[in-house]
Amino acid sequence: MPNQNAIIVAMTVAGLTSSFMFMLVIPIQADLPALLNASRADTAWVVTSTLLAAAIIAPISGRLGDMYGKRRIVLILLAAMILGSVLAALSSSLLLVVIGRTLQGAMTGVIPLGIAILRDTLHQNRVDTAIALNSATMGIGGAIGMPLSAYVAQIGDWHLLFWMSAVLGAICFILVVVFIPPSTLRTEGKFDYVGAFLLALGLVGFLLGISRGNEWGWLSPLTLATGIGGLVVLAAWGWYETRIDEPLLNLKVAARRPVLLTNLTGVCMGFAMFASNVAFPQRLQLSVESGSGFGLSLVTASLILLPTGIVMMVIAPISGRIARVMGPRALLIIGAAAQVVAYGFIAFSDAHIWQILVTSIIMGFGIGFGFAGMPMVIMRSVPQSETGASNGLNALFRSLGSSIAAAIIAVILAASAFDFKGLPVPSLEGFTFTYVLAAVVAFIGLVLALLIPRRSAPLEETHPALPEGV
Repeated sequence: MPNQNAIIVAMTVAGLTSSFMFMLVIPIQADLPALLNASRADTAWVVTSTLLAAAIIAPISGRLGDMYGKRRIVLILLAAMILGSVLAALSSSLLLVVIGRTLQGAMTGVIPLGIAILRDTLHQNRVDTAIALNSATMGIGGAIGMPLSAYVAQIGDWHLLFWMSAVLGAICFILVVVFIPPSTLRTEGKFDYVGAFLLALGLVGFLLGISRGNEWGWLSPLTLATGIGGLVVLAAWGWYETRIDEPLLNLKVAARRPVLLTNLTGVCMGFAMFASNVAFPQRLQLSVESGSGFGLSLVTASLILLPTGIVMMVIAPISGRIARVMGPRALLIIGAAAQVVAYGFIAFSDAHIWQILVTSIIMGFGIGFGFAGMPMVIMRSVPQSETGASNGLNALFRSLGSSIAAAIIAVILAASAFDFKGLPVPSLEGFTFTYVLAAVVAFIGLVLALLIPRRSAPLEETHPALPEGV
């Protein structure tokens, strides 16, 4: 009998490490042009490549896990992350660092696969709490990872960040090998390579248009070609998926009301979460003389935001209990409501440091409850053979929300900027508008969560489930 505590620990550590990859280079982002001897536009790919890889790999790795064994795919993703970390740690070349960061982004698929593993291996009375904790790692890892990576970058060479991530990846690999049992179920069939290619191509185009539009110009031919072209390819992908017998993602399952509404709620919650990740660190670090900031160092600013992650860790067991009593839908409603309250509070305050701290704590409740509830709703609404792919799709929707937030808020803050000592500095009005917009998006998420049916029986298995290796 597998040790259930060890399974939970292994997948939680893997989830934390996965989400930490997004914050790994934040402390050195401004220094990358000098460190890599490249233009700021080119070094932006160090961040963009991770985002693109994460969006693409989440749904694809979920399907591969359903077919070939979730543990097996988790190990492959961990190996890719370790390889990428070592590659970046040994190089000062932009190309090799971008390749390394792309491989690190592939590890994002570990979180939805981990959630599916927990459903497959844990006793029923422990599943909800474990899933709440594992899902919350998407926010916890970033909250804890930012001050950690800032401190490491401050005391040592920037390559040390990548050596640290390689060590974390190796620890996760060992934990999975030792404590996670081989998958007992897999879905019979063949992998949809055409669907995977179309999905990847469409996502790359759409996300490139969003993430680089502010730099390229929102009406430039390149932005329009990538953004609109990506949407056209995604539409073609959807048409293709509904016309083959063994699709990459079962869109009939994805279109079910509870699954669809949960994913749309995920877009809103991802937007609201990332809005604070973009706005708060900037506000805390901008100089006091500019009139827009508080002049804190990155490490100190990160510590102000750290309570978000701490709150999420604390409420994970509470989330599981609430889900068992009231259902996971209640978690989504509480989470979205908390995000509305958080942004409403900061939007109509004077935004002192303590108020940003309080907002971060409330956001911790919002993200913790919301992110815990999403996979629970989905797994109560899909057949067990679809859990990996369905959770991967939900992770994709959350990533889309974050990507859209990063693009829109960058435009808002840039549009509000004024010249201060030769540098553009976002105005207080720009930050306030950001908070109001995030509150509106969070409110839309709340409405969508309220529309989710209270109960939903999962579909029958669409593919026969076989023991791994048959």
